[in-house]
Amino acid sequence: MPTSYVAPANNGTTGTYNGSTAIGALNYATEYSRALSQMWPYVLNYGKLYSTPNNNRYRWVNAKTIEIPSISTTGRVDADRDTVAFAQRNYDNAWEAKTLSHERKWSTLVHPMDIDQTNMVSTIANITQVFNEEQKFPEMDAYLISELFNKWLLTSNPRTGVQHTADTTLLTVSSILGVFDDLMLKMDNAMVPPNGRILYVTHEANVLLKNADKISRSMDITSGPNAIDRRVNRLDQVEIVPVPATLMKTAYDFTVGWKVADEAKQINMMLVHPMAVITPVSYTFSRLDQPNALSEGKYVYYEESFEDVFILNKKSDAIQFNITDSGSTTTTETTETTETTETTE
Repeated sequence: MPTSYVAPANNGTTGTYNGSTAIGALNYATEYSRALSQMWPYVLNYGKLYSTPNNNRYRWVNAKTIEIPSISTTGRVDADRDTVAFAQRNYDNAWEAKTLSHERKWSTLVHPMDIDQTNMVSTIANITQVFNEEQKFPEMDAYLISELFNKWLLTSNPRTGVQHTADTTLLTVSSILGVFDDLMLKMDNAMVPPNGRILYVTHEANVLLKNADKISRSMDITSGPNAIDRRVNRLDQVEIVPVPATLMKTAYDFTVGWKVADEAKQINMMLVHPMAVITPVSYTFSRLDQPNALSEGKYVYYEESFEDVFILNKKSDAIQFNITDSGSTTTTETTETTETTETTE
């Protein structure tokens, strides 16, 4: 072991370990958070929502509060060449405060042989690798989908004031394209940009989509343009992301880790535009403490974070769901599929 270890401190100075000063006395929350955020698009099922461009728009007030900018303007009016109107401010800029409520922590003992004293951030990443992959990342997915769904139910159409409700159609080979088309149509009417929409589906729903797509594309071209063909073409306009069914539920128990709640319903499809959400994650503490008598000669690792999911109220129409009871999610309609395939051949 080297006799002296120099590491950057949070204030830009250096801290030295000479056998008496704790090697883990520094809080690596900022560095660790930065390293994790670079991984979100590749390790999370909802990585594109955790890396939404909106996350660069809010500002932190403190460790658990953010402010989201909201700008509104008036519309245009008729111009008059013969008069000069008085200039006035026709926009309003406001900041909406949001408090992160999902505070999580985790700790573990670490054997001295597992410590790389020259790169503490790398050491922390190695220590937490299995925890991140098997516990934290799935939990973050579960929290996002359930929180997004339940907060969406509390929002209303910004133009009509009608509260949002999820589609509850039982998905089959013959119905899934129609349900998908309805979700897309709601976004079209809400003027949600077509580019960038993401369709998150269970693997079961994804199979139905592929079967419906295959059947529709195999139809005789002499039948002419029809609704099914149009809906199939619309599939090409979205990015389809299959997600395990256990990570597409409406409710979870986060007492220890995560598990599906007894009352949870199955989310089969979520059509969303990333610009409708904000997903702040703030690591307030990430640190290794030096071995001592209380830890029986082992390092102690502890991390704590605030994270949450928010919907931009004026863009809530850019999220749509299909849900069913957990026991009646989808059906493959084997008989109908066979008959349709024989007819088209």
